[in-house]
Amino acid sequence: MTTAKTVGAVSSEAAEWYAIDWQAVYQNVRRLQVRIVQATKAGRWNKVKSLQRLLTHSYSSKVLAVRRVTENTGKKTPGVDQVIWKAPEDKIRAVHALKSRGDQSQPLRRVYIPKSDGKTMRPLGIPCMIDRAHQALHLLALDPVLETNADRNSYGFRQKRSCADAIGQCFITLSNAPNTQWILEADIKSCFDQISHDWLLAHVPMDRAILQQWLKSGYMEKHVLHETTDGTPQGRYCLPGAR
Repeated sequence: MTTAKTVGAVSSEAAEWYAIDWQAVYQNVRRLQVRIVQATKAGRWNKVKSLQRLLTHSYSSKVLAVRRVTENTGKKTPGVDQVIWKAPEDKIRAVHALKSRGDQSQPLRRVYIPKSDGKTMRPLGIPCMIDRAHQALHLLALDPVLETNADRNSYGFRQKRSCADAIGQCFITLSNAPNTQWILEADIKSCFDQISHDWLLAHVPMDRAILQQWLKSGYMEKHVLHETTDGTPQGRYCLPGAR
């Protein structure tokens, strides 16, 4: 039997979600990200860490992280716990449950999709919604550092950059070098599958303990848990800084 108290509690949770001022949320997050960029440019790494911690603890960042993982193309794809967040009540509960350091990460759900050659399959790792939200939260603090220090002619997995931008830069470069005779195209074989965890922990500018949790969470395939000793799965937010 549904009581008035229960109805009131549910509706108040929905009301909290609907009452969020998204313009203010984006402004608050953006303000902190700008400060992270400024500290990064100045080489003030203790300040960067302090601001990153402030951002990942903020209410604005948490609601934005939950919004992103519940509105992207993978919002209907659950992890190993088969949980998805549909209702506004689910979303606001997730915001309040979202801790900056997170709980122990759950294993990823392994799925396969066809590669472009139509013959081989590419493995993907699907995190649970709560882990996706934690990763989206820390990505808000990581992106300003990465975007500040990244090569200006790097286009992969970058915000507001695309293949068209890379093609445009190639055109500009080649137009200024009419005698060019060679163009080198290369690919790193099994880059995601074999990338070193130690290298990531040493070079990704975020909380090492949290990153190690994500890297070592393992994956479930056919009800069997597999550990991950190297490599990082391809999938939404599975690699900090990648999209």
